[in-house]
Amino acid sequence: MGELVTGEAVALELRPARLPSRALAVLLDLVVAVVVYMAVTIALVASTASLDVAAQTALSIAAFVLVLVGGPIAVETLSHGRSLGKVACGLRVVRDDGGPVRFRHSLVRGLIGVIEILMTFGVVACIASLVSARGRRLGDVFAGTLVVRERVPAASGGVMPPPPPWLAGRFSGLDLSAVPDELWLAVRQYLARMGQLDVHVGRAMAERLAADVAARTGAPVPQEVPPPAYLAAVLQERQARESRRAFGDPRGGGGSVPLGPAAAWPPSPASPTAASQQGTPPTAPPRNGQAEEPRDVRPERRPGTGFVPPA
Repeated sequence: MGELVTGEAVALELRPARLPSRALAVLLDLVVAVVVYMAVTIALVASTASLDVAAQTALSIAAFVLVLVGGPIAVETLSHGRSLGKVACGLRVVRDDGGPVRFRHSLVRGLIGVIEILMTFGVVACIASLVSARGRRLGDVFAGTLVVRERVPAASGGVMPPPPPWLAGRFSGLDLSAVPDELWLAVRQYLARMGQLDVHVGRAMAERLAADVAARTGAPVPQEVPPPAYLAAVLQERQARESRRAFGDPRGGGGSVPLGPAAAWPPSPASPTAASQQGTPPTAPPRNGQAEEPRDVRPERRPGTGFVPPA
C-alpha cells in the first residue's frame, strides 16, 4: 500500500498498479486503437480515392495522430483516468495527491507515451516501471500522476468470535491507554483469522500477543484464562470504552458476572455456554423417571388462556 498526501493533509492509502496489470491494460488500449485506426483508414481510402498522393498522405498522418495519440488523451481526460483497458483491469490514473487527472496530465502522458510505448515498443516504459518504486513510467513522472488499483481483492477473514461470557467485566479495571493501535490491529487480525491458522502457530501467536498486551497494561494474564479468550475479552473491553466515550452509552461495557470454570473457547453449539447465549430456557429434571413438559410453553395454533391446570 502506498501513502499519498492530499492538499488538505489527508493521507490516502492506495495500491499502485504494477507492471503486469499495466501492460495488459496498455495492450487492450492498443488493440482497440489499432482497430479504430484501421476502420478510419479504410474509410479515408474509400472516400479520398480522387485526391492526389500528397493529400492522401496528409490525411493518413492526421488520422494516425488523432486516433493513436489524441484518442487515448481524450478518453483518459473525459473518463478521469479510466480507459477501456484500465476499466477491464481495475486501474485508474490519479494525480500524486490522489485527485482526478485533467487535460494537461493526460496530454503529457500521451505525448511521452508515443516515445516510450509506440516508438520503442514499450521497452522504455517497462524499464522505467520496473525501476520506479511505485511502478511509474516516464509519462507518469513528468505529468505527476500515478496508476492505482481500484479493485483490491477482499481479505478472506473469518468472523471475530465474542469472548466467553464468564469473562464479562473481568478486565474492566485494566489501564488500556498504553496499548498502541498497531497492537490492537494485530489482535483483531489474529482473532478474525485464528480459525484458519495451524494449531501450534495460532497458540504461539496468541501467547505472544497476550504477553505484549499484558506488558502494556501492567497486569499479567490470569493463569486460568486461555490467551485467545484473554485477547477477545480485552478487545471487547476496549471497544466498550470507545463506545461509551463516543456515544455516552452506560451499557457499553458488560457488568460484573460471577466467574465460573473456564470452558472450551470458542464454545461449541452443543456446550452449555452456547445454549445460554442463545437464550434456551433450562428444563427441569425429570420427576419419577418421566420428563415433565414446561408449563409456559404454549402449543402452536392454540391461543393462550392463562389457565394452568393443577399438578
